[in-house]
Amino acid sequence: MGLLASMRPIPGSRTGLRFRIKEVHTPMVVHISVYSGHMSQGFREQVALVSVVTERWYMAPGVRRVDITEGGVTGTLFLPPGPGPFPGVLDMWGGGGGLVEYRAALLASHGFAAMALMYLFPDAQKAATIGFHYIENAFRLLQDYPLVASDKIALLGTSFGASVTLSLAVFSETVKPLCCVCISGSHVLTLKANQSIAESFKVMKEHVHKSRMDENNCIIWRDTLLPIPEDSDLKVDVGRMTCPLLLVVGQDDTNWAAVESADDMTQMMARAGNSHLLTTLSYPGAGHLIEPPYGPHCRACTFVLQPGQQRVVMLWGGLTKPHAVAQEDSWEKILGFLREHLCHSVKPHVQSRL
Repeated sequence: MGLLASMRPIPGSRTGLRFRIKEVHTPMVVHISVYSGHMSQGFREQVALVSVVTERWYMAPGVRRVDITEGGVTGTLFLPPGPGPFPGVLDMWGGGGGLVEYRAALLASHGFAAMALMYLFPDAQKAATIGFHYIENAFRLLQDYPLVASDKIALLGTSFGASVTLSLAVFSETVKPLCCVCISGSHVLTLKANQSIAESFKVMKEHVHKSRMDENNCIIWRDTLLPIPEDSDLKVDVGRMTCPLLLVVGQDDTNWAAVESADDMTQMMARAGNSHLLTTLSYPGAGHLIEPPYGPHCRACTFVLQPGQQRVVMLWGGLTKPHAVAQEDSWEKILGFLREHLCHSVKPHVQSRL
């Protein structure tokens, strides 16, 4: 898998590219060729000694893809093969926005009904109306789906999606996940009831002056969340968590203060007496973009801070080999965590809706 994790854009490519598969129902096709001697460019002009084509699928045979547009919610639900009911996962990515499906497709390939949720929209006017209740509605849509076990739902979030996950688990009076997974996230950004996502970003806007550039003019954003506030009203009070929580942290995360946030959450939960609910995976040399394994490591790429603004190059961090190791190890442990808390004693789900 090192051949895939170490892939780079060809010389002369546009600066700041990030490899992400968009059409999950078709495979990622990889051409692997061996040449005489060591080469860094000019592959197309040379004759390969031997070549092979591999296909990497994100949807296992029988996995179904369902567009979700009900109740104002936009997302994609992936269902495993079989009659169900299946344990469910609400899957939320970070500040890049859009509808990102490949992790949800993989989760469905492992037996979970996973809904990739679009909650950050490029249209600024629409983005201002999306908030806490939108996420609650998405959770209930997943919960009420006929093939989903309504009492076996988890929240999974990356980056800002982790903040949303923690906020929903602590602040919502109606949404009660059975467990939560937070990747490269922080409890400093909060999303409270009757609050829009745009309002929750105010904390970072107020501290954007703390961001800095590296020697390649890539933005390092992690300092915008530092120092971690001591006042519990200025962060998600994880001492109120009532379900198991898995934190995944890269120690070379240059985008968010995930390490410091994890340390503070550990202390908060210990003081509250619920530290038995917390599991933390912390990886030396791993950056911010901890994704499902065996894809090319992205240390930096272009990013839009706000809709309509100019693109910048954001530094995510991580070294290729330790980052690849972190992705492989964390993915297996995330799947194990979800199975442990969602897949025991799944009860038949009776649903009157068609």
